[in-house]
Amino acid sequence: MSDATEVSKATQVSDAIEEPEVQVPVGIDELLQRVRAGYVRIEAREAYDAAQLGEALLVDIRYASLRERDGLIPGALVIERNELEWRLDPQGSHRVPEAESHDLRVVVICNEGYASSLAAASLHQLGLHRATDLVGGFQAWKAAGLPVTS
Repeated sequence: MSDATEVSKATQVSDAIEEPEVQVPVGIDELLQRVRAGYVRIEAREAYDAAQLGEALLVDIRYASLRERDGLIPGALVIERNELEWRLDPQGSHRVPEAESHDLRVVVICNEGYASSLAAASLHQLGLHRATDLVGGFQAWKAAGLPVTS
C-alpha cells in the first residue's frame, strides 16, 4: 500500500469521527441554576410524605463519613454518587431492584443540596424524568425534625 493510500484512509477515518461541540465554560453557580431550571426541587416535608406514601424513592448520595457523623434517613436507599447512574438506570445491568421504570420518582439527597442537583440532572439524561433533589439536602431534613437514625 502506498503512503498516499494510507494518508487517504486515515483522512477518511478522521473525517468520519465527529468532534464534540465545544461549549463556553460556565461557573458552578450558573451550572446549578441551569440544571435546576429543568425540574422542580422538593422540600424536606414533601419528600418525607411522598416516601411514606410509597410515591418516591429517597436516595442518599452522601459520603460514608457524613452518614456516620450525622446519621441515616430511615428507608432511604444509600448509593454512592459515583455509582448513582449505574444503579438507577432502568435499562442497566447493574441497577437496583427499585429502578424498574423511567417513571420512578427519585429524590436525591446530598448533604446540603448542591451535588444532588447535578445528580438529579444526570438522572434526567438517563430518562428518569421525575427525578429531583432535596432543597437543603440532609441538613434541611434534619432541621425539619424529620426521622434520622444513627
